[in-house]
Amino acid sequence: MSTLLLNRQLDGGDLRSPLVSPALNEYNYSNPKKITMDEMLEKYCGDFGLWQLRHLVLASLAWFLQGVHVMVMLFADREPAWRSLTSHAGYTPCSTAGSMCGLEPSSWEWLDGKGSSTRSEFGLICGDKFKVGLVQSIFFAGCMIGGGVFGHLSDSKLGRKGTLATVCILDAIFGILTAFSSNYSTYALFRFLTGLSVGGTGLSAFVLATEPVGQSWRGVAGMSTFYFFSIGIIALSAIAYFIQPWRALYIASSIPSVIFVVFVLPFLHESPRWCLVRGKVDEAMKIMQKIAVSNGKSNIPDDVILALDSEVNESVPYSQSDTNKDAVNGSILDVLRSPITRIWFFLAVTINFLCSVVYYGLNLNAVNLGTNLYLNVALNAVSEIPGYFLTALVLDRFGRKSLAIGTMWFSGIFCLGGSLLTSANGAWKVVRMVCGLLGIFGIAGTFNLLFVYSMELFPTVVRNAALGCVNQAVHLGAILAPIVVLLGGTVPFAVFAACGIAGGFLVTYLPETLNKPLYDTMDGLQEAEAKPGFVA
Repeated sequence: MSTLLLNRQLDGGDLRSPLVSPALNEYNYSNPKKITMDEMLEKYCGDFGLWQLRHLVLASLAWFLQGVHVMVMLFADREPAWRSLTSHAGYTPCSTAGSMCGLEPSSWEWLDGKGSSTRSEFGLICGDKFKVGLVQSIFFAGCMIGGGVFGHLSDSKLGRKGTLATVCILDAIFGILTAFSSNYSTYALFRFLTGLSVGGTGLSAFVLATEPVGQSWRGVAGMSTFYFFSIGIIALSAIAYFIQPWRALYIASSIPSVIFVVFVLPFLHESPRWCLVRGKVDEAMKIMQKIAVSNGKSNIPDDVILALDSEVNESVPYSQSDTNKDAVNGSILDVLRSPITRIWFFLAVTINFLCSVVYYGLNLNAVNLGTNLYLNVALNAVSEIPGYFLTALVLDRFGRKSLAIGTMWFSGIFCLGGSLLTSANGAWKVVRMVCGLLGIFGIAGTFNLLFVYSMELFPTVVRNAALGCVNQAVHLGAILAPIVVLLGGTVPFAVFAACGIAGGFLVTYLPETLNKPLYDTMDGLQEAEAKPGFVA
């Protein structure tokens, strides 16, 4: 039968699961062995080989897009340089401490014209300056809603790949339309719509990239996706430096999404875990066979079939119809009904919210250093990369739980140090800046880690729905972070310190997920939890 399958592959025919082959009865494989996805990856396909590496890189490119779409408003909404008109004969550049609010409209002008920024074009200055922060909050509100909506669609009909394709197309469309906004209200509307699609981009890409990876490599692979987010911000800084008019910048920042949809998406496969949960066992087996072949493994034995973790120990005879079963559906209500996942869910939401306040707050606080905006944003992104790398390096040694506690407390302690520095002059100003950079370094590792940790807490059938809600909490924290920064003085550092330390304390109530399988169904998770060896 293996020879028959190999001939089908070489002839370019449809690679059907050997369990539905016409030769099935001839070889008496009427009751093949059922194994879970993690077991098949470990025994027959490889936990992390060439196929998973290529798939991880291609799917993670969507994080590059998310970094661009999230941070582009820092440059589009910047306050451009202006100068006062001292006489009809000449101009004198305004000092950095000056303000145009007390001047007559005819006594000053923007250096690069009104089209350089949304602030200059829509008059978002003086009494209307708050509208800049408002549109940022509106964007993250869209992200919060989009994370929940597309998280549900990713778990249900659209799938991981279908959802990623949808949101990337919408990213490009809304990003380009933003450039043609005729007034502030239209601009805010398109930023909200962009937020809706961006809210589902990184989440779908993360789950799609990591679900085909075996449990021994899943943590490192998952944390590697965030490098692309930082690289996207660094690239955006360069693009924004050379393309400064805000309308041209929005168009330029949307082009990578078009490139991704046209040249990257066709080479991505659907998640085999999603196929399995949706009852498409035959399709899941095809993908697993491709993984095995690409990783240099031999063909998957004919007497092995994928099954949900809740079905593996069942003594139910296998039938040919099992390759096209009814889908196992789940929703966030299933998470809330279970006393186990309900506690984990509320903890994950709260911890991610606190982490988001610290992460976005520290990044926004760094803008107050008074340095070049383009260089400052790039350096912030660069400072995150060591946090990602070191966290990934020790992730499988110390585990998710201990590392999450340590990184949150590390960030919280340095934020506490920054809050105690009441003097902002001379060397103390540098010390406070260092405290902020170390805080970003620590919380970037936490931010990265929590995506992996949260993903491993919930079964496949509800994973994206749960992560969608967690993602909403992240965006809620992003909405509130600018308000904390506006408090000024030492208050922001004190708030960030409290959030970091409190978040680390809450992590102590979560279970360790290191070397634990990704469960497919709620029943599978509950059965495992009921075993004596299960440790929370």
